[in-house]
Amino acid sequence: MKLSQTENLIDKYNVAGPRYTSYPTVPFWDLENFDTEKWQNGVLSFGKKEIMGNGLSLYIHLPYCESLCTFCACHKRITKNHDVETSYIDALLAEWQIYLSILGTKPTLKEIHLGGGTPSFFSPQNLKRLLSGILNNANVDKNQAFSFEGHPNNTTEEHLQTLYDLGFRRVSFGVQDYDVMVQKAIHRFQSFEVVEKVTSLARKIGYTSVSHDLVFGLPFQKLSSIKNTIEKTLALKPDRIAFYSYAHVPWIKGNGQRGFEDEDLPSASEKRALYEAGRVLFEQAGYAEVGMDHFALPGDELFEAMSKEKLHRNFMGYTTQTSRAMIGLGASSISDIWGAFGQNNKDIEVYKKAVFAGILPIDKGHILTEMDLFIREQILNLMCNFKTKWTLEQQEYIYSEAGKEALKEMERDGILELVRNGLIVKEKAFVRNICMVFDQYLGENRKTEKLFSQTI
Repeated sequence: MKLSQTENLIDKYNVAGPRYTSYPTVPFWDLENFDTEKWQNGVLSFGKKEIMGNGLSLYIHLPYCESLCTFCACHKRITKNHDVETSYIDALLAEWQIYLSILGTKPTLKEIHLGGGTPSFFSPQNLKRLLSGILNNANVDKNQAFSFEGHPNNTTEEHLQTLYDLGFRRVSFGVQDYDVMVQKAIHRFQSFEVVEKVTSLARKIGYTSVSHDLVFGLPFQKLSSIKNTIEKTLALKPDRIAFYSYAHVPWIKGNGQRGFEDEDLPSASEKRALYEAGRVLFEQAGYAEVGMDHFALPGDELFEAMSKEKLHRNFMGYTTQTSRAMIGLGASSISDIWGAFGQNNKDIEVYKKAVFAGILPIDKGHILTEMDLFIREQILNLMCNFKTKWTLEQQEYIYSEAGKEALKEMERDGILELVRNGLIVKEKAFVRNICMVFDQYLGENRKTEKLFSQTI
């Protein structure tokens, strides 16, 4: 597709839309028909059956950071007081015990991911206490995938060794950008030398997958600076690279995303040019595009999963694990038992008070209908495999007449190809727009401003 054509399509399709780490997306959850009892019953029924059959994915949210990165949309608490570690870990272990009592058996863990916040804010000793408390009450699948997010500035050799000894083999380091002006705007400082050192340490210890997270669309980013960042990244040859699109949602996250002015951000076409420049450099270096915003070397598990059409996507992003049961521990964490979502209270104090009283800290959620589950499969197919299919009988339930016309228009624009009872994505940049056609909750007016970031 010619550049001018692409620029015209960006102008046409660059609207606010979901990232589809779930369906339905959180703003459209049916809160009135959800309660903690229904969630608990779901864990006991489907959740327990799935966990015993296919294993459990566990996400642990560690929300503390020592300083605020102004690009970040995560739930976090900024503090330099490390005394907060002890009581928070006590709360995580208390929540785990609640789920163990509900399940009534030791679950088999297929996946653990430590996210944040900054997981490496916590001392290696406290992380060991947390994870030992979880692993001592679980079975571990022989093909488990344990990973954590590390800040290059405070991930020590002791962190890496401690987690490696507990079964962790993948680490992702948040790099974002090496340009000094960009780092100042987003208040995220780390040098190439620091990243180089921690990457080398991880490999020396034995980590089999080291990932670097980069972000495009940040304030003051130029083609020259993003190329410099990518060239530095490629010099370290990480096994996997996440090249995320910056989600500018200051109305949701308040002052945390207002460390710069809107005019300091690249335009939609400039932002896409940053991505395309990165994609070319990654592919020239031997990386393959995996899903949205990810690149991996052949041989990496994510690449293998994509090749076999076994890639999965959940609130943790793309994963190689096939379990449809994911429990989230910690304030703001989201759990997913396929037929229901549940999110913990975002307030750390409220969260801790609940679990210390033996109460699940679920604040809100959604019970999926039969239609939800069907559309969820379609969107998952599109996000992971960039194609989907349905039966002739199902077609009338998938999208309206307006949706049918929207898909035909996208086909004329070269974005997708309609095939018999299905479609194939031709331009991955617009996959979120395609998913929006199937989304039953957006409504005919498709008013998504102040809910989501731009799709491109």
